[in-house]
Amino acid sequence: MNPTLEPRNLWTKPRLLPSAFCLLSSVLLAFCLASCSPTYVLRAGYEEAKILWNRRPIAEVLARKDVDPATREKLELVLRVRRFAEQDLVFNVGASYSTITELDKPPVVYVVTAAPRTKLEPYTWWFPIVGQVAYKGYFAQAEAQQEVRRLEAQGYDTYVRSAMAFSTLGWFSDPLLPHLLRYDPETLTNIIVHELFHSTFYLKGQSAFNESLANFAGHRGAVAFFTKAYGQAAAVTRQAQTTWDNEMTVAAFLATGVERLNALYASAASEAEKLQQRETLFAQLQQEFRSLPGPVRQNSDFATVRLNNAVVLQYLIYLQDLALFERVYQQDGQDLRVALTRIINAAKTEDDPFVAIRRLGGDHGVGSPPN
Repeated sequence: MNPTLEPRNLWTKPRLLPSAFCLLSSVLLAFCLASCSPTYVLRAGYEEAKILWNRRPIAEVLARKDVDPATREKLELVLRVRRFAEQDLVFNVGASYSTITELDKPPVVYVVTAAPRTKLEPYTWWFPIVGQVAYKGYFAQAEAQQEVRRLEAQGYDTYVRSAMAFSTLGWFSDPLLPHLLRYDPETLTNIIVHELFHSTFYLKGQSAFNESLANFAGHRGAVAFFTKAYGQAAAVTRQAQTTWDNEMTVAAFLATGVERLNALYASAASEAEKLQQRETLFAQLQQEFRSLPGPVRQNSDFATVRLNNAVVLQYLIYLQDLALFERVYQQDGQDLRVALTRIINAAKTEDDPFVAIRRLGGDHGVGSPPN
C-alpha cells in the first residue's frame, strides 16, 4: 500500500498522500517470507479485503435519486479526473476509482517512520515486490505504537502519522474511500492523480523519489485538469497553481534545513553535543517557518510538532527535489505527459534516480543531497 498523507499540502495534519505495506497484493508471497509477521500480513489482508469486498460502481451510486447534490458533484468529478489521467496523461488507470467503498467506518492507516538520532537516514523495512521502504503502515494504532516502542528502545527517533488514502500499486483496482469526498475539488483531484500515478510507476526501493514524483504529478495534474476543464483564469485553476507554488516554497525551506542538520551531524562534535545542538536548530527552523507567508504555512503543523529526524524525513519523502521535476516540466513546454514520460525513462537508468533527473534537467553535478 502506498499512502497519501492528509492535504492540503504535504505538511497538513494529519496527512496522507505516498508505505508499500504487506497488503493483500503481496499476501500470497509474504507467508513464506520473514519480513512481515503472519499476524501483520493477515491483518493487512483482512482490512484490504473488506475495502475491496464493499466496492460499488460509482455509476451505480450516481443512478440513485437520493444522492445529495454535493456528493453527486464530487463523484462525477472523480470519474472525470480518472478519465483525464487515463486519456491525457496516459496513466495505468484500469478500473481504479471507478468504484466507491461503502463502509460504516472508513479505514485509517497509521504510518510509522524512524531514523537514527544523529543522522538523517531513514530506517527501512523490506517488503515483497517493492523492496526497501522508508515507512510501515498499520491499520491499528496500538500496533503502530508497539512498533514505535520497539524502535525507540533501539535508540531511534520515531514518528506516527495517519494516512487518508493509499494505493495497491496497480495490483488491485483501488476504490474511492468515502471520506475523501469531504475534501474540496482541488484536493480531491490532487489525491486521485497522485494515487493513479503510483499505479503507473513505482521504482523499487526508492521511497523519496516515488513519493516526491507522485506529489509533483498530483499537483501539476490538478492544475492541468482544471486548466483544461475551466481555463487558466478560473478560480480553482489559480488555487491549484498557488497550492503547488506553496508546496515548492516549503520544499525549498526544508532543503536548507536538511543541509544545516547534515552539517551538524557530520561535524566533530560528540553525540551528546549533537543531540543538544540539534534541539536548538530544530527550534530555529520552526521559528523561521513561522516567518513564511501565511498561505504557505496554512494548515501546517511543522511549527508546532515536536521535531526529530523521523519527522523531518517523513516530510522530505514527499518534498525532495520538487524544483527538479518542475524544471523538466518547464523545459518540456509545460506538457505534463511529456515531462513525466521523460522523468520515468531517465529514472530507470541510474541507481539514484535523482542523479538521472538532475542530468535530464541540465544539472550535471553529482547526485541529490544526502538524506
